[in-house]
Amino acid sequence: MTVEASRMVDRQGLIELEEGDDVRDSPRYNADIAPTKAQERTWSKWNVAALWVGMSICVPTYTLGGVLTAYFGLSVGEALFAILLANVVVLIPLTLNAFPGTKFGIPFPVVLRSSFGILGSNVPCLVRALVGCGWFGVQTMFGGLAIHLLLATLFPPWQALGGLGEVVGFFVFGAMNLYVVIRGAESIKWLETLAAPLLLAVAIGLMFWAWPHMSMTELLAQPPSRPEGAPVYGYFFAGLTAMVGFWATLSLNIPDFSRFAKSQKDQIVGQVLGLPMTMFFFAALGVVMTAASESLVGKTVADPVSLIGMIDNPFWVALAMLLIIIATISTNTAANIVSPTNDFQNVAPKLVDQTRGVLITGAVGVLLMGYDLLQKAGVISSGVSLEQMYSNWLLGYSSLLGPIAGIMAVDYFLIKRQQLDVPSLYQDGRAYPAVNWPGFVAFGIPVALTVVSLLTGTMYWFYDYGWFTGSALGAVIYYVASQLMAPVSVSATAAAIETDRIP
Repeated sequence: MTVEASRMVDRQGLIELEEGDDVRDSPRYNADIAPTKAQERTWSKWNVAALWVGMSICVPTYTLGGVLTAYFGLSVGEALFAILLANVVVLIPLTLNAFPGTKFGIPFPVVLRSSFGILGSNVPCLVRALVGCGWFGVQTMFGGLAIHLLLATLFPPWQALGGLGEVVGFFVFGAMNLYVVIRGAESIKWLETLAAPLLLAVAIGLMFWAWPHMSMTELLAQPPSRPEGAPVYGYFFAGLTAMVGFWATLSLNIPDFSRFAKSQKDQIVGQVLGLPMTMFFFAALGVVMTAASESLVGKTVADPVSLIGMIDNPFWVALAMLLIIIATISTNTAANIVSPTNDFQNVAPKLVDQTRGVLITGAVGVLLMGYDLLQKAGVISSGVSLEQMYSNWLLGYSSLLGPIAGIMAVDYFLIKRQQLDVPSLYQDGRAYPAVNWPGFVAFGIPVALTVVSLLTGTMYWFYDYGWFTGSALGAVIYYVASQLMAPVSVSATAAAIETDRIP
């Protein structure tokens, strides 16, 4: 029997949408971005924690200590503290913005329809998608190198391919990642839950291996690279902003995962357990391994894939490369493919389903890494280092994404008071406008100030501390603009929809 009108059903605090023809026939709906049913919300706190362990243990995390010491002028101790503090700070927007996903079962693009409008949501969605595609390319490059070194270990003639072998590895690794996401959320849950304890065990093993080959006392005593006598706070907060920016993307699209959580308690506890200490430990491992590399292989090597590839033991190299491949897949699939896939679907849900969204993500990621692929293939040469790219990119996009995080939290908790009209989020012309102008005003002003600071060299602090200044200013402006522009009262509209409480 078909149902014409959709309704929201309260199942012990989890709101489930029973779709009717009004929602199913809407151009803003498809089955992949539909709200999850109550029985689909199966992720416990341990699954959520495993998700964060799997995403945090990756090559970019390993290099963060080096980025902070080399390009932000921090000492090793200051760098490690900045990483720990940043991941405690980022828990705030992560847990807040996860709430609507858990309560209503809706993904990130649909949550954004409340604050930016049904059609307007595509602007912040595509901003987030572009960043995700870029990180997909970066992580796939690391995974491709691991595949190249694995094949060179198992089949020595492969080594002669050099950079071309890395390019082949890039496409092989990318295809593996896309396949996991095409199989759906349960596939990602299974991968992360399997990978998390394995990756933690390997990380601890690497720490024991490297520890005897370096002196932590000497490492912590090394002077910072900033000018002598310069106050630390400016350098520290710029580095802190960059580290918060590392997960600025996930602080937005966390509803893509929290919509599968069993409860708000599970998503909160899981994130607290899984994120800060994992990031701190693996970044510390990167510092220790880099310091020990001189003793281990005769020169300083900051890239763990290259460092392990220099070990004179084919068995351990092959095993280590397999584990690095697993680690990078667990990060790449969850952190860099899921959100762009949903974001591209949001543009045209009836034309772009999950499979097509995944393929678009892969294609854009390849295009963004085209320059680097041509460089590895020997077609062009470049002097841009990976650390330079991280330092500029992390600051730049954190300035762009910060306002969106602030807007989302204020919209849900202060403007809509945790009440959403879910059927109307999937339809044009109902409770939500096509474009919600308060959202765009609150997003545009911080971005404009960032551009002005970069072009004029004034207020450079606004860019240096971009995530903090952007999120705070975006939140305040959105609240004020929402009051002045008097948007439709969604809480009143939602109250008119039939709801049932089913024990």
